[in-house]
Amino acid sequence: MEIEKKYLITLPMNEITKYPHINIEQGYISTNPVIRIRKTDETCYLTYKSSGLMIREEFEEKISNQQYDHLKTKIDFNPITKQRYLIPLDNSLTVELDVFSGKLKGLIVAEVEFPSKEVANNFKPPSWFIQEVTCNPQFQNSNLCKETNIDFLNIIK
Repeated sequence: MEIEKKYLITLPMNEITKYPHINIEQGYISTNPVIRIRKTDETCYLTYKSSGLMIREEFEEKISNQQYDHLKTKIDFNPITKQRYLIPLDNSLTVELDVFSGKLKGLIVAEVEFPSKEVANNFKPPSWFIQEVTCNPQFQNSNLCKETNIDFLNIIK
């Protein structure tokens, strides 16, 4: 089970880049249901996610680089590339801050995963979280991969 909230943020890049990060490349074999492949700096995964916004079932399995490369030829829409910075918060929570590149360059989204719905509902975001977009399906990566030219003024409401 994945329980997460998403936010747009205001944090200068020099503040972001002081934290550790990983490089991520991912693509979608299917967006309904969501079947994703992802390659990080060291590991490849095949992931299934159920429908939903804040709470979703998630099943993830490690795959080989060869399997990833084969499945990459099968993806729908655009691959997503991003750097994910890991920023610690209070209460053992971590911000996974995604700085997108490629067709999504300029988009920065913060995600926080929670151990329970109650913890998520009681979460007080830091002041640099400016807008929650958890319930806006446009900010799901499975929808972002369909964008060809993001007009940030139209998607940020």
